[in-house]
Amino acid sequence: MSKTDYVAELENCKDFADVFKLVKKSVKKVFGRSRVGLMLYLSDLPPQVGAYHVVGSNGIVLNRAVLDTLTAAGKSKKEVNCYLYSILLHEYLHSLGHTEEQEVRRLVYKVTKETFGEEHLATQMALRGPWRLLPEIMNTPRIPINRTVEIIRDFESLDQPYIS
Repeated sequence: MSKTDYVAELENCKDFADVFKLVKKSVKKVFGRSRVGLMLYLSDLPPQVGAYHVVGSNGIVLNRAVLDTLTAAGKSKKEVNCYLYSILLHEYLHSLGHTEEQEVRRLVYKVTKETFGEEHLATQMALRGPWRLLPEIMNTPRIPINRTVEIIRDFESLDQPYIS
């Protein structure tokens, strides 16, 4: 696939699963590695935490409050998809065993640059951080809303070996 194809695919993603499939495809292309069996949870977290992955687990916890803030601020589907791509890519790399934050940030930049090109919004988020490009994120309520944790169904299909 060309960079133009990847850009179009990201812009056409309809849900978390679509964005995550593209994340996995990008990592497989760049590093030749993948894994399956991950689950996505939505929870209310402080605004400076986009998501997290607990080492050794199969879960990614995404900050639902930030997504709500971006939606309320009227961010475009493209902007939200770029944010999701960047955050999910970061946590996916953690799930592949990369534990050092600085290393993961460099890898996120490498993958997005090779996938979308230097000037793409997702690459700029990887380089500068989504908080600089989407300052509305910091308007997310600082006190957790305390809704229950939500499991995203059908986040990933399991039709392949666990790690390759």
